[in-house]
Amino acid sequence: MFMFEKALVGGRKYWIWIGILLALIFLGSLAYLRQATVGLVVTGLSHDVVWGLYISQFVFFIGLGASAVVVVLPYYLHDWKAFGKTTMMGEILGMCSVIVAMLFIFVSMGQPQRVLNVLLYPHPNSLIFWDLTVLSGYVLLNAVITVTLLGAKHEGVPPPKWIKPVIMLSIPWAISIHTVTAFILSGLAARPFWLTPIMAPRFLVSAFSSGPALLIILILILRRLKVFDAGLEAVKKLALIVTYCMVINVFFVLMEVFTIFYSQIPSHKEHFEYLFFGLDGNYQLVPLMWLSVLLSLAALALLLVPRWRTDTRLLTWACVLVFISLWLDKGFALLIGGFVPSPLGVVARYTPTLNEWTVAAGIWATGALMITVLYKIMLSIQEEQ
Repeated sequence: MFMFEKALVGGRKYWIWIGILLALIFLGSLAYLRQATVGLVVTGLSHDVVWGLYISQFVFFIGLGASAVVVVLPYYLHDWKAFGKTTMMGEILGMCSVIVAMLFIFVSMGQPQRVLNVLLYPHPNSLIFWDLTVLSGYVLLNAVITVTLLGAKHEGVPPPKWIKPVIMLSIPWAISIHTVTAFILSGLAARPFWLTPIMAPRFLVSAFSSGPALLIILILILRRLKVFDAGLEAVKKLALIVTYCMVINVFFVLMEVFTIFYSQIPSHKEHFEYLFFGLDGNYQLVPLMWLSVLLSLAALALLLVPRWRTDTRLLTWACVLVFISLWLDKGFALLIGGFVPSPLGVVARYTPTLNEWTVAAGIWATGALMITVLYKIMLSIQEEQ
């Protein structure tokens, strides 16, 4: 608590931003109370599409949480000094993203007490149990690391020696949280769209694209506001990571497209046809998927040219395009595309309701508020030093 008071000091723009986030959280809370009272009937879910906006956001934010490893691993294992000022930002972003992901699980359960069933009746064969275990462990690890490092910097003393093994443990743990999440989808035999051995690698490379892209955007925003400068060398290294991972991500997608359409297995092909070309007159996700493709290609064009990649203005646009493209694909279409058509061939239509969007906006605002407060504390300590 001795450091929290630093988040209570700020200018007019800072408090306007905090007020906007609190307003969104308030509206999201009201929408969730309505959902908890009336039931999931206020959502666009059905018997055919049982996971919608909430779970798709869960999958996406888990990736953002796991992406912290791209700055932690080079700095602590390979002594990349360029990441010295970005490591704490990555840790905070990773921890807050996983908390947001867990909130999406909470609101998707209908009745909140159902979450306790995972704890009261744990089973080693349940992937949900393992997912909750690794997520809770990762949040705990990052909380310990963040508080310890911030406290040491606040006191002006070196971090304790025991924290480095904890940081090392968080590296494979970060990879595990997204791997287990991928296993939840790829282990469902009745959903051939997800039934692929490269689901976990796809999740990881997309996470290592979207997460660093968001981190670059945050670094450049703070630099433009002249409140913190992590160094252009760190930005260049992160941009290179985003470039390589986006190339691998596109390659993985093309591998799946070739396999599906060359094999001509109907149960696999129908899901891709639904997403990219429409099925039985349902073209709901077609514009979103092609927009995702175009944005990813535009981002790659900007990232693959070194002169454009090192231009901070063009790099900012490239990172925005990467983030939106992967959100459209992984944060929405990937999950819905696995349910349509259903195993019985039903092409159901799913559209998130206003209530779902309001709850989701409240949770996004909660994550943004946590990041804002923790970054404010971090920056205040930096100023003191």
